[in-house]
Amino acid sequence: MFSSKILFRLLLWSMIAFGAVQPAGAERILFVGNSFTYGAGSAVRYFHPELVRDLNREGQGGVPALFKMFAIQAGLDWDVSLETAGGKDLAFHLANRRQELAGAWDVVVLQDYSTLERQRPGDASAHIRDTARLGAIFKAANPSARVLLETTWPRADMIYPPNTPWRGKPVRAMLDDLARANALALLNSRDLNGTVPVGEAWVRAMDQGVADPNPYDGTAFGKLDLWTWDHYHASSAGYYLAALVIFGRVTGYDLRRLGPKERAADELGLSGLTATALQRIANEALASPGPTGAPPMRGGGPLRTRR
Repeated sequence: MFSSKILFRLLLWSMIAFGAVQPAGAERILFVGNSFTYGAGSAVRYFHPELVRDLNREGQGGVPALFKMFAIQAGLDWDVSLETAGGKDLAFHLANRRQELAGAWDVVVLQDYSTLERQRPGDASAHIRDTARLGAIFKAANPSARVLLETTWPRADMIYPPNTPWRGKPVRAMLDDLARANALALLNSRDLNGTVPVGEAWVRAMDQGVADPNPYDGTAFGKLDLWTWDHYHASSAGYYLAALVIFGRVTGYDLRRLGPKERAADELGLSGLTATALQRIANEALASPGPTGAPPMRGGGPLRTRR
C-alpha cells in the first residue's frame, strides 16, 4: 500500500506531466518583488519551481510555489507566475521588466523594497509613485485585475544593531511605517485594491509567543525564528507564514482547513503543530483591520476562484 505522502507526490507529478497544474481556465496571478518573494536564505527559494512560471527563467519557486501548493490542496485552479529581482525596488521592474509584466493578470501582488527607500529608510514617496504606475499598467491590460500591495515583515537587522533606522523601537514600529506607506499608496491610486498584511502576521506570532522577536539574543526554547541567518530575510517558517497570508487574502480560503498535514510544511520540515499555529495566526491577521486601521481590500473583497 502507498502512503498518503507518496500518493500525493504521484498525483502532483501526473498533474505536471499532463499540464493540469496550469489549467486553461485558471485564474492568473503574478508576483512582482525581490528576494522576499523568491525566498532567499531558505529552502523555499527552489521549492517546486515546476509548479510556477518564473518569467526570468531563473528556476525559482519561492513564495509563489507555496501559494500554488496550497491551491492544489484546496482544489483551486491558479496559474502562478513570478517576476523577481534580488535587492530591487518596484522602480526597477518599471524600468527594466515591462515585457515580463505584460499580460491580462487577474491578480497581481506587488512587493517593494523592504525599507521602502534604500537611502532614506521609511520614506514612502517613491513607493506611492511606483505602485500607482504599476497599478495603472495592470488595470489598462485588465480593468478587472486586483492589484495588491504586500506589507512585508520588519527586519531584525534594522531594529537591534547600533546605528540602524529603527534602533531602540519595538518591532511593530517598523511594521507600522511599512503599513502606513501602503495605506497612503491606496489613498493615492484607485488602481490599487488592497494590502496583504504579512508583517502583521509576523508580529502577531511574536505577540502570541509563537515566534521570538529578537534573534540577536538567541531563540527561546519552543519559539520559532521567522528570520533566517542574516536576520533580514525569512526562514522557511517565515516564508511559509507569508505565503499563507497571501493565499488567504487572495482566495478567501479558511487557512485552518489546510491542517497539520499540509504538504508544503511537511516538505520544509515544519511540524504539524507549527503549521497549524501559523495557519491560525495568518487567519487572525487577515481578520484584523491592521495597524493603520485602513480597509484591507476594496472592490468586492477576496477574489473567488473558479473550480
